[in-house]
Amino acid sequence: MDKPGTPMTEGGFARAQGLMARHRLDDLWVRAASGLFLAGTAVGALALGGWFFALFWLIAALAVNWEWQRLIGAPLPLLRVLAGAVLLIAAVVLFRLGRVEFAFLLALPVVAFVAWAAGPGFRLWAASGLFYAGGLLLSALSLRHDPFFGAGAIGWLFAVVWGTDVCAYFGGRLIGGPKLAPRVSPGKTWSGFLVGISCGAALGAVVAHVWPNAQAPLGPVFVLGLAAAALAQGGDLFESWIKRRFGVKDASGLIPGHGGVMDRIDGFIAAAIFAALFGLWRGVPPSAAAGLFYWQ
Repeated sequence: MDKPGTPMTEGGFARAQGLMARHRLDDLWVRAASGLFLAGTAVGALALGGWFFALFWLIAALAVNWEWQRLIGAPLPLLRVLAGAVLLIAAVVLFRLGRVEFAFLLALPVVAFVAWAAGPGFRLWAASGLFYAGGLLLSALSLRHDPFFGAGAIGWLFAVVWGTDVCAYFGGRLIGGPKLAPRVSPGKTWSGFLVGISCGAALGAVVAHVWPNAQAPLGPVFVLGLAAAALAQGGDLFESWIKRRFGVKDASGLIPGHGGVMDRIDGFIAAAIFAALFGLWRGVPPSAAAGLFYWQ
């Protein structure tokens, strides 16, 4: 038996390697189970639509707000989390009632209060957390709201973001090469980035093309998918930078094997905000989702 303070024997080294391998395998199974559960729940909420969809993304936004306000380490975290929760819940109710403009009016005093509660040095960080969580919530609701194109828009986003994540991981592992942003996320490579966004954009274009009602043209939606996929990777890097800035490994421990909700949907947040803003900017009636798919 190996004694403390003495070099590890060949047998001890082999046992340590075996334990590490089993730990990685157990962690992989936990990550896979958690990921499949979350993906299944998200797809189920998309299929049900209405208040079910709104409730799913409200819960996600509430978790993001809690993680952000906790992560920055500013004073009065409970007060800031509760104020943000009131704003997010009100935003969902007002959106469903067709009065989303009142949510923006309510946001002004709530954001100001949260910034004040955070204190000097944290005010901008605390306010940014509300915009981050609120951007996720309102983008998802805006895209899904269209009864004709809405489900296809979210389905397209799922395909782009999930396809990018998976293909970037395996592409980077198989090809390797120069690092994308070594100071922020040492594991990401340029090869993984390029493989990921190409595959994510292609998968998204196919999904949008065959989706009932959407039937979007492949070319324009592929280019749009490249932009959304690149921004999804940027959202991942942004969240990694935030965690490094405040010296934490995971946003929280809410999701077994994945860390926090922010760790899981950081790319989706960036892509969803981009998609909603782009669709609204195009101004194709009647919605942001139509602006993504209607190119005639």
